[in-house]
Amino acid sequence: MSTTTHRAGAEADQPFVDPTPYGYGPDDSVSDIDETAAITHHTLKIKGKSIAYTARAGHLVTTDGNSAQPAAKIFYVAFTADGVAAAQRPVTFFYNGGPGSSAVFLLLGSFGPRRIKTSMPDFTPPAPYTLEDNPDSLLDHTDLVFIDPVGTGYSTAISPARNKDFWGVDEDANSIKQFVKRYLTVNSRWNSPKYLFGESYGTPRTCVLTWLLHEDGVDLNGIVLQSAILDYSQAGQPVGALPTLAADAWFHKKVTVTPAPKDLASFMQQVEAFAVGDYIELYNSFPNVDEAKLKTLSDMLGIPPVVLKYWRLDPSGTDGTAFLTSLLIDEGLSIGAYDGRVTGADTGIAEFISPDSGGNDPTMTAVSGVYTAMWNVYLNEELKYTSIAPFMDLNDQAFLNWDFGHIDPTGAQRGGNGLYTAGDLAASLAVNPYLRVFSANGYFDSVTPFFQTMIDLESMPVAGGTMPPNLSFNLYPSGHMIYLDNASRTAMKHDLASFYGDAETHVAALMKLAKPKQNALENVGIYRRRASRTPY
Repeated sequence: MSTTTHRAGAEADQPFVDPTPYGYGPDDSVSDIDETAAITHHTLKIKGKSIAYTARAGHLVTTDGNSAQPAAKIFYVAFTADGVAAAQRPVTFFYNGGPGSSAVFLLLGSFGPRRIKTSMPDFTPPAPYTLEDNPDSLLDHTDLVFIDPVGTGYSTAISPARNKDFWGVDEDANSIKQFVKRYLTVNSRWNSPKYLFGESYGTPRTCVLTWLLHEDGVDLNGIVLQSAILDYSQAGQPVGALPTLAADAWFHKKVTVTPAPKDLASFMQQVEAFAVGDYIELYNSFPNVDEAKLKTLSDMLGIPPVVLKYWRLDPSGTDGTAFLTSLLIDEGLSIGAYDGRVTGADTGIAEFISPDSGGNDPTMTAVSGVYTAMWNVYLNEELKYTSIAPFMDLNDQAFLNWDFGHIDPTGAQRGGNGLYTAGDLAASLAVNPYLRVFSANGYFDSVTPFFQTMIDLESMPVAGGTMPPNLSFNLYPSGHMIYLDNASRTAMKHDLASFYGDAETHVAALMKLAKPKQNALENVGIYRRRASRTPY
């Protein structure tokens, strides 16, 4: 058993001023291969228990898998508990999505030791902002490593490679795989329990990365899929989107069904049943419309029947903006795609600068100021890392130049507009029956609607055609960035604590159930749990 322990926390902090000019364009690269990190020591109190931890902010150099030559400088921020045997301490690797997003949103919003204070779903007022200790941090269960992929944060290709060489589904996943292996080596963590945590595009990245790590002999203990999109060919499908849009209508008190919904969870179950039953029949029969079913659809969405007919019964159509800009049209407001509870002005010039997508979505606008300001405060003043280069939180060039081509574990092409990575996840589950999956979605997220995620998971090509018992599906009354809602973040931390804490119990149970010539994943059903239920 490894006896390696983390730093004792009594050493002096080691600030670092990084002189390297990082570039974020498609053809940019650097020649520097330095791996210096700023090192600082801190204490966090969670449920009355103090946790001494060390923070490292800096770079690790990845190599080409074939030539072993330096390939990229990857910026990361790691938080490790002091004085704990490495083999007994899980380590979780976090990244956001985009593609083209740094990990700053997860780092300062979700389960790190410090977090920004927001007013979600209201606009967070301008400075002075607040950065506070995070009682919902996962540091009491796992060490945390936040990764910025190439072209984001301070991560850049190393010459002769260029940033765009890493801007693709498989290229990106291979790069993160190399980072994970480098981190395990540098920090003597090869025998630690290992987890991945991806948000949004970070979920297809996780599916591909999990398989690639397995192929390199790194079998994971678990993965967290937050706001997943696992089948791009189904993005915008009206059946998958309908419950989320109904949830938005419920929040804004536009639902007129009789009897009135007693709560959101029960209403969602009602809408889900309608979506896969009467709504499919209604949608497929257009323009021959069953008026009774149309009225039910109208009552659920708060949209007049005549408007629904104009939309050809597809409220998620018109690039997804029709419903978002129509629900509160009488108030001159649009609602957010990332979080339907958030509103923004949609009259005058606002109609043209707030298109309910990208950076000007009302949800992103509500928190962009606090993220920008407090990240600079945190990185420079608390983590003591200073760079002469600008920090790239969101890189539009990466997204515009992204290659969505993907070769899945069977050798099939699953990329392009039909990028499909649920098969990669199924393959990993097939070869590693001890892999645990925690899937989390927000009710009010129409960018990656929760019901479509559920459909994608239930349609995975797994043994027996049913879901393994080591997959949990979790819902929260929040948006795409679940953690920005205080109550939802606390509930998700509670559920994740069980996810990490029950790992050994899960392994023992699977070993007990295993039988000769019978896959332990067969003939079991998906475990679906609402956030309000007792954790398993």
